[in-house]
Amino acid sequence: MFNLHLLHFRRAFTSSAAAYINFHENLSFLLTKGHLDEALTLFYTSNISPTHQTYADFFHACARHGCISQGQSLHHHMLKTQNHIPFTPNVYVSNHLINMYAKCGCLDHARKVFDEMPERNIVSWTTLISGYAQYDRHEETFRMFSEMLADCRPNEFAYASVLSCCDRMFGRQVHSHALKTCFVDHTYVANALITMYSKNDVNSLSKGDPHEAWMVFKFLKSRNLVTYNSMIAAFQTRGKWEEAIDLFSSMRHDSNIGFDRATLLSMLTSLSTVKDYGNHLIIPCLKYCSQVHCLALKTWFISEIGVITALAKAYADLGAQISDLYNLFLETAGRRDVVSWTAFITIFAERDPVKALLMFSKLCQEGLTPDRHTYSIVLKACSNLVTDKHTSVVHLQILKYGFEDDTVLANALIHAYGRSGLVLESKKVFDFMVIKDIISWNSMIKIYGLHGQPENALKCFDQMDVHIPPDSTTFVALLSACSHVGMVEKGAEIFETMSKTYGIAPQLDHYTCMVDILGRSGRILQAQKLINKMPMEPDSVIWSAMLGACRKHSETKLAELASKKLQNLDPNNSLGYIQMSNIMCSNGTFNEAVDLRAQMNWLGVKKDPGLSWTEVGNRVHEFAAGGLHHPERMTICGELEELVKELKGLGYVPETNLAMRDLEEEDKNWELSYHSEKLAFVFALKHDEFKASRRAIRIVKNIRICVDCHNFMKFASELTGREIIVRDSNRFHHFKQRVCSCNDYW
Repeated sequence: MFNLHLLHFRRAFTSSAAAYINFHENLSFLLTKGHLDEALTLFYTSNISPTHQTYADFFHACARHGCISQGQSLHHHMLKTQNHIPFTPNVYVSNHLINMYAKCGCLDHARKVFDEMPERNIVSWTTLISGYAQYDRHEETFRMFSEMLADCRPNEFAYASVLSCCDRMFGRQVHSHALKTCFVDHTYVANALITMYSKNDVNSLSKGDPHEAWMVFKFLKSRNLVTYNSMIAAFQTRGKWEEAIDLFSSMRHDSNIGFDRATLLSMLTSLSTVKDYGNHLIIPCLKYCSQVHCLALKTWFISEIGVITALAKAYADLGAQISDLYNLFLETAGRRDVVSWTAFITIFAERDPVKALLMFSKLCQEGLTPDRHTYSIVLKACSNLVTDKHTSVVHLQILKYGFEDDTVLANALIHAYGRSGLVLESKKVFDFMVIKDIISWNSMIKIYGLHGQPENALKCFDQMDVHIPPDSTTFVALLSACSHVGMVEKGAEIFETMSKTYGIAPQLDHYTCMVDILGRSGRILQAQKLINKMPMEPDSVIWSAMLGACRKHSETKLAELASKKLQNLDPNNSLGYIQMSNIMCSNGTFNEAVDLRAQMNWLGVKKDPGLSWTEVGNRVHEFAAGGLHHPERMTICGELEELVKELKGLGYVPETNLAMRDLEEEDKNWELSYHSEKLAFVFALKHDEFKASRRAIRIVKNIRICVDCHNFMKFASELTGREIIVRDSNRFHHFKQRVCSCNDYW
């Protein structure tokens, strides 16, 4: 009889054990496959008692998938189970519970579980510290780390977590502690130290300097891919592109680590900054860029949209051909999202705004919805076009999609309308803005200055001063407005006020404006004194302003000084040579001017040709001096000659002294007659389909308009009864009835 009972017991036990094993195998399978809800259903409907491992697995799954509500329900179930059967969560389960709450952002719940634990281990401390660090709760991170030191020794994860949110001072303290505990040789900790130091460093990085990030890297025996990526990124963020390239090269040749997407992105970003360090670096860096391109092709990283976008930006910043950039764009077909579309539109917005708008049109055709950033970049492209109609179309889309209250887009619209010549439209956008920030006010002041409306610029500043404090850019805009109309006393007053009243120390841009204000008004010696008293070294822009003033007022000796300074600071800029050559021609020293031009050619310095653009029939037409490449050249030149005869009848006299060569008077007249803006005007006038509307004729020029063309446009506006708007490289000129908005001061 006893044996029969024993047999039944063994069978029941075997059946129960099999069910128990089967239950946990099913749970494990469901959780591994990510079927959390099915696993929970099985768990709640089963009569089998849970184990510590069961709860730990569930909490781990909830943390991985971010399922906080399921995790909280399970936590409550565990607490109720604890009241009915002898089940008490151990350290292992509690650590998983802390991890779940921390990963899901419920740090107060995580801290409560931590505080209620009867015993803790290093994992308990590290998990909570990592949670605080992940959500940038720096004070709690430091406090927990300090409290942990009294309880147990930190591990590499604790060090790395606290270092991720340290400033330089606390980071050095943690570094010292890691040295004492010998954890500084752990790769994971060293990587965190490199990132911390490079993030908080305000000095330039150099291999020759005893810089902390480089020293940590240099003395680390065991490096991994993250180590190299962190150090390359550190060099990249400090603009040390040469060091970044050298380290990447040694990484490729001296180790078997390889590289990843992050490495390539850091390298390409480094190469994008080279343009800021001189044109002589462009060609060698284009070669480096091509090598990185080849590596991306070989390793298939080129298939990642982020890599090819960064590659295109690097090529663009290094001056690659537009056609090559467009080929890269075509390679991304089928993989583009709004972010990548926007990145490519950004690349083309300045160098080829028409193509940027075509790309934007294709983006919309593919059914993607542009975001705020996309629209802001498209408006930047619109601001570089000849007409305003594209800005108006984009404005309508912004209103259609409900972005009318977006401050960033409103600022972009102010800029785009202003650059298109429509000051009133800029003002309308500005007036209807719900929230005006500092950029809004600065943009409006700048637009008024560009269009020769200093009174409105000053009035806008007075209104701004009531709502928001001005910044350094505000005073650049104000001083520029004064410079455009020769308001010397007002400019000097503003220059003094910015430091005395607003506590803003003048920077190079402010000094440049003041040199321009003083110099162009004829106060050359005052401008020179100001340059000599500057607390910083004058740059090429300041000497360019000085040289322009010297040319205007025939100050040959000071012009020679400014020209030499400009040539030394910016040797590839033709301005220093051209302006000095023009001054020599004006003085009749043609041989010296020829010698200077020959020196310029020998050095390989090229002058950008004067070009003008106007839009006719939805097409932009480009004109160079003489119109040599335009298909209607003969007709345009013939009509221009007839127009000049009519203008002479009104009193127009060509400024033949501006012909910068030793020519006969008749040849000088011929040379002046075919400047690009004159050709553009005649062409636009001839082909205007809306002559009856008397609408304004718009012309864009890439350099400053000359005195003769300025006079020509004044007389032409009277003869034709049309407003002529010319945007040159410096400002806008609104010609109407023989008067220009600049009052002949430019």
